[in-house]
Amino acid sequence: MPSASTGASTIVDASAVTAVRTEAAPLDVVPVDSRMAPGGPGYRRMSLALFLAGVATFALLYSTQALLPLISGDFGVTASTASWTVSAATGALALFVLPLSALSERFGRRTLMTVSLAIAVAVGLLVPFAPSVGWLVALRAVQGTALAGLPVSAMAYLAEEVRPKALITAIGLFVAGNSVGGMSGRVITGWVAQEWGWRVALGVIGLIAVGCAVAFRLLLPAPKHFKAGSLRPAVLVRTVRGHLANPLLCRLYAIGALFMTVFGAVYTVIGYRLTDAPFSLPQGIIGSIFLVYLVGTVSASTAGKLVGRLGRRGALYLAGGTTTAGLLVSLADSLPLILLGLVLITAGFFAGHAVASSSVSHTAKEGRAQASALYQSAYYLGSSAGGTLGAVAFHTGGWAGTVALGLLAVLGVVTITVVGSHAARISRNTVQLPSSVK
Repeated sequence: MPSASTGASTIVDASAVTAVRTEAAPLDVVPVDSRMAPGGPGYRRMSLALFLAGVATFALLYSTQALLPLISGDFGVTASTASWTVSAATGALALFVLPLSALSERFGRRTLMTVSLAIAVAVGLLVPFAPSVGWLVALRAVQGTALAGLPVSAMAYLAEEVRPKALITAIGLFVAGNSVGGMSGRVITGWVAQEWGWRVALGVIGLIAVGCAVAFRLLLPAPKHFKAGSLRPAVLVRTVRGHLANPLLCRLYAIGALFMTVFGAVYTVIGYRLTDAPFSLPQGIIGSIFLVYLVGTVSASTAGKLVGRLGRRGALYLAGGTTTAGLLVSLADSLPLILLGLVLITAGFFAGHAVASSSVSHTAKEGRAQASALYQSAYYLGSSAGGTLGAVAFHTGGWAGTVALGLLAVLGVVTITVVGSHAARISRNTVQLPSSVK
């Protein structure tokens, strides 16, 4: 039966209803994760923006690497001296990435990435006019300092704005942009330098970076989950100390540095090897060798699937094994086998880098910019060391000397991963023990 009318007014206070609903919301409504995910709003724009940022970063950072034989000849310097045009940029980036990470925490990821790219691009337009190798090295150091604000901010932006399950894939796409930038910068400079010289080649790279920087700023969505941190040195020191006290993070930092030592050594001196007899290749062809970076684009972007199948440590073992195979194959005095070796080295390196860098972002629960900064610092110190030591090894022992350096670095990666596997096994066994046994 219908309920009897009480005669009371049926008008209900709207604010009361709102209050009731608000109080009930925590019980009835499941919070929605507003972070970006594949297929969701803003994800494609974000992916393209950071891909272009990665292109600009690596194209500028390694713009002189394919041109080292020409720079050596123009200025009358050795391979070791010319290699500083690469090592100065990567070394400066390694030194300043941590201080700039503090600015990222205070002023925001997108802001710092924009400023970093703008300064790096401006310096890139001045680099072609360097009157001496000293000036060239100095300008490259300034450029590396400016670029230090970009990779760490990008990693922190992704960790904050992308859902955890999509994080490895998103970082893989950013790393893939790095590989495309490194490849296109070297290929373009090689062919342009063959016709018009290395200065014009560097100018072309500067203009390409301008376009990438503008598109990046227009495409990147505004951050929604950034919370400004403190610029106080004590806070930064405490955060860094906490990250360095984490054994897993320290292992990941060392792995990134060692992988990059191999990569930096190989690609710094490969141009000298292919310029010398019996190959005696022209500059344009040498630049085209860097098309193998496309392999790195694929291996980096699929790192998420690799981790899903093999786990993080399994993926690192596979990356290290692939890199080792590439180093050994490259010893042959056969151009096709050298190319195959470079393909394997590149695939192994980019897969290992994507796995290690994404694991850092996943492991750090706070101070993500500093955690990523420490990784980037170790990574680019490895690049700087690899470029310089690789040139020295090549000067003293030829290509075999460079390969020996690379094999030692890969052995370090495998050893660290084995230690990590052992530590994880002990940790699991300890957790599973009954409290009375503990």
